[in-house]
Amino acid sequence: MALISTQTLTLKSPLNLSLPSHPSSQSFSLSPSTPHSSPPTARFSARRLGLSRATTSSALDFSPSIGEVLGEVGIFTAAGDPVRFNDLLDQNEGIVVVALLRHFGCVCCWELASALKESKARFDSAGVKLIAVGVGTPDKARILAERLPFPMDSLYADPDRKAYDVLGLYFGLGRTFFNPASAKVFSRIEALQKALKNYTIKATPDDINSVLQQGGMFVFKGKQLLYARKDEGTGDHAPLDDIFDVCCKVPVS
Repeated sequence: MALISTQTLTLKSPLNLSLPSHPSSQSFSLSPSTPHSSPPTARFSARRLGLSRATTSSALDFSPSIGEVLGEVGIFTAAGDPVRFNDLLDQNEGIVVVALLRHFGCVCCWELASALKESKARFDSAGVKLIAVGVGTPDKARILAERLPFPMDSLYADPDRKAYDVLGLYFGLGRTFFNPASAKVFSRIEALQKALKNYTIKATPDDINSVLQQGGMFVFKGKQLLYARKDEGTGDHAPLDDIFDVCCKVPVS
């Protein structure tokens, strides 16, 4: 499916994806099955919650307390202000869609962010709050917000991948480039090209290991998890129709 060097990924497709070259002392973890090492500041882990990285996820795969645990995780607004998920999940039992992008320099994530932006009016009219989180620092988030563009008040940065670790999202070279699910991106070439009109690789995190992080999509009603889906590979995004089905089936308080 792919040929890879330490610098450039060439796919057998009209679309070429490139890995950035950063002056970073960190190196890739070459084991596809090895999860990333959590930073010392991370307070929780998927292992402690009894979550599995090896199975396709659903809400039933998660501890009933996952909303409470995620609520304690600290991230940043795109403007750079610290915030906890407790402040983002609706305290009045409203519905919140949490879309976790891979990282702000991921071409597939610009496509997903574009789709979310186009759907935001539909979320708003249904009384559903949209939160998009990406790996990287707030300045990287602002690049995506300004160039895509994407509403900054719905965009958040998780530079240490704390939320990703709590939710047990996949990580590794195999998941990023060689998982069969990644081939889905070839069916959306036109959407990718449209989303990448103003794309820049400068939005990629300085921590090169972050490009091996996969994302996911979650729907909460207050702290109750209604829907969960981990991206199996790069570009393996949750169908937005599934998200709308969940949002419409659950009454908004």
